[in-house]
Amino acid sequence: MSAPDRRTGRSGSTRRQFLLGGAVAGVGAAAAVGGDAALRAVAAEPAPAPPHGEGTVPFFGPHQAGIATDAQAHGLFVALDLLDGTDRPALTRMMRILTDDAARLTQGEPALADSEPELAAAPAHLTVTFGVGPRFVDRARGRAPDWLGPLPAFGVDRLRPELSDGDLLLQIAADDPLTVAHAARMLLKDTRSFATVRWSQQGFRRAHGTVRPGTTMRNLFGQVDGTVNPVPGTPDFDEVVWSTRDWLAGGTSVVVRRIGMDLDRWDRLDRSGREQSVGRYLSNGAPLTGTREHDEPDFAATTEIGFPVIPEFSHVRRARSEDPAERIFRRSYNYDDRPVGDGISLSGLIFVSYQADVDRQFVPIQRRLDRLDLLNEWTVPVGSAVFAVPPGCAEGGFVGETLLA
Repeated sequence: MSAPDRRTGRSGSTRRQFLLGGAVAGVGAAAAVGGDAALRAVAAEPAPAPPHGEGTVPFFGPHQAGIATDAQAHGLFVALDLLDGTDRPALTRMMRILTDDAARLTQGEPALADSEPELAAAPAHLTVTFGVGPRFVDRARGRAPDWLGPLPAFGVDRLRPELSDGDLLLQIAADDPLTVAHAARMLLKDTRSFATVRWSQQGFRRAHGTVRPGTTMRNLFGQVDGTVNPVPGTPDFDEVVWSTRDWLAGGTSVVVRRIGMDLDRWDRLDRSGREQSVGRYLSNGAPLTGTREHDEPDFAATTEIGFPVIPEFSHVRRARSEDPAERIFRRSYNYDDRPVGDGISLSGLIFVSYQADVDRQFVPIQRRLDRLDLLNEWTVPVGSAVFAVPPGCAEGGFVGETLLA
């Protein structure tokens, strides 16, 4: 009820109240107009992009995923030894189970007996790639390629048996470490009646969104790693990577080497010395005779006093061949384990290369690096394994059926 006017004694709205009420009404109208504008602005905005974790990579196809796929941020490599009783029918059962669960998990669906199905909801571009060793092929009663087995002995190697070889390889990669961990647990549950874990190694690259897509990875020496790589989806890539032989047609081979890197001693080397040992500038990965990463190195260029600009002992020079057949596709990961004693690092590179023929493509390169590569002063291979990677499969089939079916 309005208060009585002191001058007239009448009740009613005062001028002050009228003006105040008008002001409030004006504010309300403005708010209403502003609200409508805000609603129109929200309606005009594009829908937000789905979370990166929802991304999937097709599982079925002529080739296994995880090879030509853009390398994910996190990788896990697990090698298994077959149990004595795992014969050819058992191998078939195991690969059917593994294929079914891998196909589900990579599409964001739980494995068939998944005890934590919520953890499968974010596939984050998960891929699962299978490789087989010589004993697997023998038990499958197949014919192994000549190159399937341990690499030749190299002088730089200090290989540990517990970090080398194996009958079955699982390469599990995704952009989220929780996704990788869950997939690994589900798949290893599938194998426990058929095989035991021989070795495993976790690896990483830059997290998604840290660098522009297509940026060459850097290893823990700070070097770009994998500049001279064929481009997936091109005839050049197909020739370098995919096999055309027998049961392996559409598949490939993979070399996995654990290479320790002495970061503590590397720290003592000045920047010029580091670049000389690599043959590239650390800043952008350009060869010492160029300005951009993908410039072709000029190995004939010399300094004013006649020394090669790119030293003969540099890694880029030793890795290069005049034979176009001696090429590989690198898809490596870094590792950084907990140091022991007075060291401040226990780190290195999980070197991973795919090629159609290990003996023809990889071994000649490694022999040159073994004879003369200054980087050998700070690196030492401690684990090594070679696997044949079967082709992919169609829906309803299973990986390895060209060998087992």
